[in-house]
Amino acid sequence: MTTQEIKLRFGIIGNSPLLEHAIDIAKQVAPTDITVLITGESGVGKEIFPQIIHQLSARKHGPFIAVNCGAIPEGTIDSELFGHEKGSFTGAHEARKGYFEGVNGGTIFLDEVAELPHNTQVRLLRVLETGEFIKVGSSKAQKTNVRLVCATNVYIPDAIQQGKFREDLYYRLSTVPIQMPPLRQRSEDIHLLFKKFASDFADRYRMPPVELTPDAVRAMLSYTWPGNIRQLKNVTEQVSILEKNRVISLETIRKYLPDENISRLPVIVKGENKSNDFSERELLYKVLFDMKKDITEMKTIVGALVRHTGIENSDFDHLTHRNPDFEKLKLRSEVPMSHSTALTVPVQPTPPLNPTPLPASQIAHRDSISATSTSIGHVEHKLKEAEPFEEHQEVEESLSLQVREEEWIKRALAKHKGRRKRAAQELGISERTLYRKIKEYNIEE
Repeated sequence: MTTQEIKLRFGIIGNSPLLEHAIDIAKQVAPTDITVLITGESGVGKEIFPQIIHQLSARKHGPFIAVNCGAIPEGTIDSELFGHEKGSFTGAHEARKGYFEGVNGGTIFLDEVAELPHNTQVRLLRVLETGEFIKVGSSKAQKTNVRLVCATNVYIPDAIQQGKFREDLYYRLSTVPIQMPPLRQRSEDIHLLFKKFASDFADRYRMPPVELTPDAVRAMLSYTWPGNIRQLKNVTEQVSILEKNRVISLETIRKYLPDENISRLPVIVKGENKSNDFSERELLYKVLFDMKKDITEMKTIVGALVRHTGIENSDFDHLTHRNPDFEKLKLRSEVPMSHSTALTVPVQPTPPLNPTPLPASQIAHRDSISATSTSIGHVEHKLKEAEPFEEHQEVEESLSLQVREEEWIKRALAKHKGRRKRAAQELGISERTLYRKIKEYNIEE
C-alpha cells in the first residue's frame, strides 16, 4: 500500500514531507512486532498512527484497544491493565481479566504513557522483556502475546531527569520512534485542513462552506497554532457557525485566533507536588543568597572607605572625587529604600604612650592615620550639614522570607512585562508555582 493510499484510507490530510516521512516509518514497522513510541505535541493526530500500524500488520484480525493512561486512577490502573483476583482488594468481588489478557494476539495502544505510575512502569517493563504479567493479588505469571504501541506529548528525557519515568522502560518502548510534526511545521497543509473541516461542517450543519480571502490565508499560515490540528478544527467550526458572511476576511479571522503572547497555564500532572516543593525551596535559597551578596558588597564598600589613607584635603567634594567607593556609597544612600541599614565607621584607637622613640616609618604611618581620622571626622560633619543626609530614624531590616519572595516575584514580572513564563524561568521555578504565588500574594500584574 502506497503512502497516498494510506492517507486516503485513514483520512489523513496533508502533503508535508515530515508527515509523509512519519507515515512511511509506520508502514515499514507495521508487519513486525516491534514496539513503537509516537511522540509529538498535543493535537497533532498521534492517535491515527496506532490504527495504521495495527491494520497493516498480521494482527489486523485480532483485537485493538486504546487506553488513555492519564484518565485511569492510579489505584486501579494495574487492575485495568493486568487484571486482578477475587478478594485482592476492597471491592474485588470477582476475578477480572486485564487488557493484556483480553487483547492477547492483538494490539494495545497506550496513550499518554508518560502518566503511568512508577509501580505500573515496572510491571510494563516485565511484560516487554519476558512477555509475562502477574494479576493483582496473584502469584502466578501468565503469558501474553500483544503488540504495544505507545504515545505521549511529554519530552520523556526531561521526565527521566525529573525522576518521573524509568530510563530502561523508555529504551524498551522507543525501539522505533515516530515523531509527529506540529502544525506550524506543516504550513502547506493548514489551508487544506481548513477547507476539509469547512466542508465537513457545512455538510453537518447544512450550510454553505466558508472560504478565506488571500489575506486571511496568510494570517492562518503565519499563526503558530499551539493547539495544532485540534485548535484549527475548533476555529473552523466556530467560523462556520457564527459568521453569516461565507467569505472570511483578515479582520474576521483575527477574532478567532487567540493572542500568542497570553500566558498559558500549565497542566496539572501527577507527582508534581514534589517538584513544586523543590522549586519553592530553590526560590528561598535564591533570596537568601542575594541577601548575602548585598551584605558582602556593602562590607566591601565600607572596608574600602575605612582603609582609604590617601586623603590630602578634607574637602567633601575632593574626598568623593578621590574615592570612587565612597561615591558609590553616597549614591546608594540617596536611593529610596523600604529600610535603612546603619553604617558605622570604626575609629582608629589612640596608640599608648611609648617612651621609646618610634622609627621614622612608623611615625609617618601614625601621622597618616591621624590625618585620615581627622578627614573622616570632617566628612561626617559635612554629611550632617548636607541636606540629602538629614537625620533619619533607623528602621530594622525585615528578614521575612515571604516579603523577600513577594518582592522578587514583582521584580521578575516587571522585568519581563508580565510574561509569566519568562518570569518563572528567571526565578528558577515552574510556571504553575509562579501562578500560585501570584494568587497567594494577590499580586497585580
